[in-house]
Amino acid sequence: MSVFSTIDWIALAVFVASWVGYSWLVDFSPWRGRTLTAAMDRQRRVWMEMMSRREVRIVDTAIVAGLQNGTAFFASTSLLAIGAAFAFLETSEQVITAVEKLPIPLETSSAAWEAKAVGLLVIYAYAFFKFGWSYRLFNYTSVLVGAVPPATERDSPEMKRAVERAAHASVLAGRHFSLGQRAFFFSVGFLGWFANAWALIALTLVVVFALARRQFALPELGLMQTD
Repeated sequence: MSVFSTIDWIALAVFVASWVGYSWLVDFSPWRGRTLTAAMDRQRRVWMEMMSRREVRIVDTAIVAGLQNGTAFFASTSLLAIGAAFAFLETSEQVITAVEKLPIPLETSSAAWEAKAVGLLVIYAYAFFKFGWSYRLFNYTSVLVGAVPPATERDSPEMKRAVERAAHASVLAGRHFSLGQRAFFFSVGFLGWFANAWALIALTLVVVFALARRQFALPELGLMQTD
């Protein structure tokens, strides 16, 4: 006998399709260049161009350090989330008993609860690896910023290559950070599944709508445009 009902499998398919579909829209679709993420990537390259013209680059190293610290915070948070998911997994019976006393519709069994906890654990583990790699890439970015020639060599081929390397590393670090945050956001939708399948569908659609709006429709997008 299957642990999940038909509606659970449908809800899970909606969750996976929404995540994949949103990722395609933002990262691979013809409209990817109009997103807030793409605009921020362009600003990262502008930043490196401006950095190459400065003799003193203390502000640039401070920016990279700030980005690293923010990434480290999210990596640490994802570890705490992994611990919480393990707690959900190991104390399923006690948690179900406690939740059943709440005025919310709960449709689950111990086996289904544990399977959902494993799914949540996988999401947070994925987020941790993305944040961890993003932190490493920001570390590489700081090294590449330090390797940029002085401003007096601004028009040299070595300068152009150094700026491109630093900009590309910064863009990659930002993209992996975004993927980690995306996993965090979708985990909010996944949490609805612990109540029932309909909550998973509803929360997932809310998350997709909120993320898409932030990528394409918020006023902040105009602030990031370079032209």
